Amino acid sequence: MQVGIRTGGYHHYLLRSWQHFLPFQARESALDNIADLVRPFDLVALQEADGGSWRSGRQNQIQSIAELAGFEHWHHQVNRNLGRFAQHSNGVLCRNRAFSVERHPLPGLPGRGMMILRYGDPEDPLVVAVTHLALGKQTQFSQIRYLVDVLADARKVVIMGDLNQESEWLLQQSPLKGLNLHPIADELPTYPSWQPARGIDHILVSDNIPLHRIAVIDHPQSDHLPVAAEIGL
Repeated sequence: MQVGIRTGGYHHYLLRSWQHFLPFQARESALDNIADLVRPFDLVALQEADGGSWRSGRQNQIQSIAELAGFEHWHHQVNRNLGRFAQHSNGVLCRNRAFSVERHPLPGLPGRGMMILRYGDPEDPLVVAVTHLALGKQTQFSQIRYLVDVLADARKVVIMGDLNQESEWLLQQSPLKGLNLHPIADELPTYPSWQPARGIDHILVSDNIPLHRIAVIDHPQSDHLPVAAEIGL
């Protein structure tokens, strides 16, 4: 989401950097656009939202999108708490209630987190992990190893988020290779949104869950494009 900042070129990182810290009117239309995008879906992961601070007008952006798009259930995790100035968060919107929601800080410098949500039969749940990994490969490796340890007993897994790494490395060289996830036939470029070249945002699904289709949506609201998948349960 990039807290509602629209980015259409590298120069915007500089010219619009003030929008990370100060309120601006266009955030409201950005939330409307994101709500329109996610309304048809059952489960949505959002990264780089504000949990309610001065820059967002004290507005929890996850809650606002949930209300605009008609989601009854929503959850958020503040990963970088800058007090009244910024509440940097990840979020989840869902049509069905999760019977368990866990919030984990990830290894490495403070500011990265992971939510674990469990749905359905407690004896054989669908386990959804939502996260935003660090930029450095060494830290990513330790964060993924932690994620895999948390998911060790799960049989049906969905991992969603900005993993800051291409699928080939994730599925063949990182600890994720032990989770029996669907192989990715082709990279799906998501970054940068105005000229996608790298596939670093992912929905990864256990190979015992039917994956009917997966695609990148051409919706350049922030600096990353969103990924959507249809699975069978």
